[in-house]
Amino acid sequence: MRPITESEIRASFVNCSKGEAQRLNLPRDFAGLPWDDLDFLGWRDPGAPERGYLVAERSGRLVGIALRTASGGSRGFTARSICTICKTTRTGGGVALLAARRAGEAGRNGNTVGQYICSDLACSLYARGKKISAGTLLDETLDPAARIARVEKGLDTFLNRITAGAN
Repeated sequence: MRPITESEIRASFVNCSKGEAQRLNLPRDFAGLPWDDLDFLGWRDPGAPERGYLVAERSGRLVGIALRTASGGSRGFTARSICTICKTTRTGGGVALLAARRAGEAGRNGNTVGQYICSDLACSLYARGKKISAGTLLDETLDPAARIARVEKGLDTFLNRITAGAN
């Protein structure tokens, strides 16, 4: 992913108001992000942990998505879960059901899309082996390029579900 600016991030959101986009907290490590290792920018709000954000480039433009997770969640939960974007197996709440309001009229009518995603939104880093999940049961057999392509496909599917029908 190419490095993006704070103003580009705030202008990219398609499923929240401009005011909400202006008030969101950027990642704590924004200045030191490993842009070359990111397929998308994803982070949890340091001031509101139930919120997350995802910004990706699609067809030459940035698309930002505001996400929410249920508060409380699965503290102490140790079962293994698989992220639907990167297919990383995680334990102990490492995968969370994140919901995004749909873009456009559907979102204004209260429609949402939910998906199980790495709770830290670091799918790009798991696919590249930059972060390792302690919950992985099997050795990954795909090469890094195929894992990255899998992340891109999973992300595209998720974003299509959120933006379908939006103007």
